[in-house]
Amino acid sequence: MTIPADFVPLRLRKNEERRLRAGHLWVYSNEVDIAATPLRDLSPGQPVVIEASNGKALGTGYVNPHVLLCARLVSRDPEQPFGPALVEQRLRTALSLRERLYSQPFYRLVYGEGDGLPGLIVDRYGDLCVAQLTTAGMDRQREAVLAALRSVLNPAAVLWRNDSPMRELEGLAREVVVAAGSVPETVTVAEDGLCFQVAPLSGQKTGWFYDQRDNRARLDRYVAGRRVLDVFSYVGAWGVRAAARGAREVLCVDASAPALAQVMVNATLNGVGERVQTRQGDAFEVLKALREARERFDVVIVDPPAFIKRRKDMREGSLAYRRLNEMAMQVLARDGLLVSCSCSQLLPRAALAELLLQGARHLDRNLVLLEQGRQGPDHPVHPALPETDYLKTLFARVLPS
Repeated sequence: MTIPADFVPLRLRKNEERRLRAGHLWVYSNEVDIAATPLRDLSPGQPVVIEASNGKALGTGYVNPHVLLCARLVSRDPEQPFGPALVEQRLRTALSLRERLYSQPFYRLVYGEGDGLPGLIVDRYGDLCVAQLTTAGMDRQREAVLAALRSVLNPAAVLWRNDSPMRELEGLAREVVVAAGSVPETVTVAEDGLCFQVAPLSGQKTGWFYDQRDNRARLDRYVAGRRVLDVFSYVGAWGVRAAARGAREVLCVDASAPALAQVMVNATLNGVGERVQTRQGDAFEVLKALREARERFDVVIVDPPAFIKRRKDMREGSLAYRRLNEMAMQVLARDGLLVSCSCSQLLPRAALAELLLQGARHLDRNLVLLEQGRQGPDHPVHPALPETDYLKTLFARVLPS
């Protein structure tokens, strides 16, 4: 491999290259031969050539010596080292997939390692691209990312939503910055014949959750004529869709007053404002109040934020998932449908199903799984990185025992 002038070597300890040769992309600090390449001499985001213990190059990427996951392999091709040209080439490859999948320009355009661009997320809202740079290495490439977006898409505007907590772990400041053009307060997302207004500057993450699109489509067959409860509703992606697909009544619950105001805007946009109501409050407290009022719903959707963000959260987070789903079952009608979601990448799919089963048995209910979903194909999974396969959505029928 011809080493670019601004790249430095990062040599691994003996036998530590095996995971990379098998397809993995991450290097941990305890795998680095710090006698040969002292991590302390490297700067966050610095481009590197990752080497086996014998000095043979494995590929190029970038390093951050201050974190446990200290390096990411981006390219194994000696003719295409990590840099602006590779960023543009990978972006074009990502776009070609989305253009095969979707007839309209509303999707996740880049999903980190799944698209060969670790540390980069890009969501597309028509002529607006909302991007997140979550690692020091990709943050160094922000001008290259912007240039690539202009070359490949020429969007009217680009927004950096660099306010993820992951940036703090990388030693980066959190910020929301307009990179190009003029970003409107709201944009309209088209999804399966419906339209939703979202706020790219102030909404959650990049403003919309494209990862659940296919799972929301699964909901359609279950809701006609039903009473639906949407917990952690955000701006109504599940609840408004349920009403548009024939639910007779929908209640959306969220802690955010602005999000619930947007629910009603979106309900009106789709002609179902009279069948959608909102209730602000903590999800657990609202579920408790609904149970005490003996309210019952035919379909309950719980799509919470990640309760398990680190391994040390596993015990408490698992208990929170069980408690949430058990409370959701308590407001289900006798033959009800529970749609239970988890975006905690550390929680296995089987573990979520087991937590639902435990809750059902505690309530003396029978539970069967009807469908199981994951994130859509605009969030491609890297087979060597189970962390990229994070989303679980279970459709469960809950019956009396």
